[in-house]
Amino acid sequence: MRSHTERLTFTLPERMAFLNITPSVAAAVATSGVREGLCLVNAMHITASVFINDDEAGLHADYAAWLESLAPFDASPRRYAHNRTGEDNADAHMKRQIMGREVVVAITDGKLDFGPWEQIFYGEFDGRRPKRVLVKIIGE
Repeated sequence: MRSHTERLTFTLPERMAFLNITPSVAAAVATSGVREGLCLVNAMHITASVFINDDEAGLHADYAAWLESLAPFDASPRRYAHNRTGEDNADAHMKRQIMGREVVVAITDGKLDFGPWEQIFYGEFDGRRPKRVLVKIIGE
């Protein structure tokens, strides 16, 4: 069995944004030489997410609005107890919890094996600084 690890780093200027990272993950799969296996893609920060969905701008705007309605940004300590520690990102922790930490995608014939329209996204909920995504590939 082979294994291959890459760490991607993203610095998004917005507090909340979604970035299609499928090309970077596909490049890691190609570099790995794995033909049949699994690819784990994991956000290494508790205010960021990795998820699979459609690459459609309207959907991304809907996600942003929905997440903001569920956990609105509020830097004050009145709304969120976490912000009483001196932080201002309690909402980002909650948004990450909703959108998820990681995805696993099958590798078939040396390529990511997606359903129709599926793409891998990095979700940023407390941006403006470098954050890492782990890509771990195992297989034959």
